[in-house]
Amino acid sequence: MMKGRHWRHWLMIGITLLGIQIAHAGSSITVPVYLVSTTGPGQEIGTVKFTNAFGGVLVTPNLHGLSPGAHGFHIHVNPSCADNGMAAGGHLDPAKTEKHEGPYQKGHLGDMPVLVVDQNGTATLPVLAPRFTLSDIKGHSLIIHAGGDNYSDQPEKLGGGGARIACGVIPAKAK
Repeated sequence: MMKGRHWRHWLMIGITLLGIQIAHAGSSITVPVYLVSTTGPGQEIGTVKFTNAFGGVLVTPNLHGLSPGAHGFHIHVNPSCADNGMAAGGHLDPAKTEKHEGPYQKGHLGDMPVLVVDQNGTATLPVLAPRFTLSDIKGHSLIIHAGGDNYSDQPEKLGGGGARIACGVIPAKAK
């Protein structure tokens, strides 16, 4: 039997792969993502597709021009990317938990698995966000942070992801 947290890691990989296979093609939203700036949306760096799937929402990035490594990846409250992404407000937290515990615990609803960017600056690895549906995230925003996310408020608040570097607005009504 696997010890520690390793079994959870493999379980989530299995759930993600299952979600990829069972995703419903007719219920998805594709969100353009832009680098943040003080004057409005900056350069477009690709898209993120959200698809209702068995076990949550399959999040499929098609992004480029990012620094390699893990990046914090969250749904934020306000549907705005203005003011270097700060107008997006805090993490989506309708239950008012005020806790950053990652995508597999009962903290912020908007906490998603980290975005993994390869050595070429591209991110295409899908992740499964198990706690929300498309209807939960419509009318909010997607934020990508400069650094990774440890799914905790310790030693730094909100997982230590740092500055907001990219943003996309999730439309209130699917197109």
